[in-house]
Amino acid sequence: MVRLVPIALAALSLAACSQPEQAPPPQAVPVRTIVVEPGAVPNVVELPGRVEPVRTAEVRARVTGIVQQRLYREGTDVAQGQPLFRIDPSELRASYAQTEASLQRAQATAANARAVVERYRPLVAENAISRQEYDAALAASREAEANVAQFRAQLQAASLQLGYTTVRAPISGRAGPAFVTEGALVSQPEATLMTRIEQISPIYVRFSQSVSEVLELRRAVETGEIDMGPDDRVEVRLIQADGAEHPVVGYIDFLDFSVDEETGTVALRAEFANPGGLLIPGEFVRARIYAGQINNGISVPQRAVMVSEGGGSVFVIAEDGTAAVRPVQLGALVNGRWIIESGLKRGDAVITSNLQKIRPGAPVTRADPPTGRRPAARTPAPTPTARPAN
Repeated sequence: MVRLVPIALAALSLAACSQPEQAPPPQAVPVRTIVVEPGAVPNVVELPGRVEPVRTAEVRARVTGIVQQRLYREGTDVAQGQPLFRIDPSELRASYAQTEASLQRAQATAANARAVVERYRPLVAENAISRQEYDAALAASREAEANVAQFRAQLQAASLQLGYTTVRAPISGRAGPAFVTEGALVSQPEATLMTRIEQISPIYVRFSQSVSEVLELRRAVETGEIDMGPDDRVEVRLIQADGAEHPVVGYIDFLDFSVDEETGTVALRAEFANPGGLLIPGEFVRARIYAGQINNGISVPQRAVMVSEGGGSVFVIAEDGTAAVRPVQLGALVNGRWIIESGLKRGDAVITSNLQKIRPGAPVTRADPPTGRRPAARTPAPTPTARPAN
């Protein structure tokens, strides 16, 4: 029985040696953070829009005839009054000459009628001719003068028609492709379309906003949540189709006061300078409207936000000192900072560095740079006293 005790102790010793060693706890990853503090942030509304010319003019035929020549280069800028097409003027020149001859004949008839009246005037006073004959001569003179006026108006109309054979630009702008070629028959009754001219400097961008968002913005302004500032001008910036930001800032110049019954939206329009023609009519863009400032808004650096198909998220330091993922609703990206619409509150510590090295639940420790304050003096730990040997 006494021998069994050493054997049992040896078995327990072997069992203890065979147990696996426990893994050491993971080391805390040093991270930098920012503490969320609400403040004034831009109120940015992002909407899709289309680029439109300021003015569009359709160049149509005002006379009937054969196109002789195109006088402009397609796709170039033209000035108001610049010749664009020449229509064969032969028939209109003949009509002008015929009307001019008719006018000269009417003028001769009128001159003769006036002379008869002048001869009859003293004769009727002497009763050499009857009053009836004098009145007939006076009526013939007036009719001849009317004919002169009529043919003079016809000659003026013929002159205008002859001038329309040179088709000119009604406005300054960029001329599009020609819809007719040399030898084509253009018609005045059908008003044949020959080309279009678009004025693109300055240029418009038109977009729409839902009526619910418009009402929400108005209520926020009335309650003081959003400050529109003393200037009534609302700034607009554009993101073009390639993702680049248009270098020129525009401003809202039109807000419709009626709601589209089909879409439930309100139309807005912004005007932009367009140097070099960077904005092209019909182009799809995204408009960022800077409608005042949110007085108690939240923004975080772009590097702190992880963006995926499901939305945005950030790492925050939980109460137990570990990293936790916090989903956030992202607004606009302004000057390298994401505007956070929801998901964060005052005092949250958002992690901004070593995001690739941390995982949810991993311990982290703050490694923020010093703020300029001197660290508090630490009390030295007491030195342990050696125990006397027994």
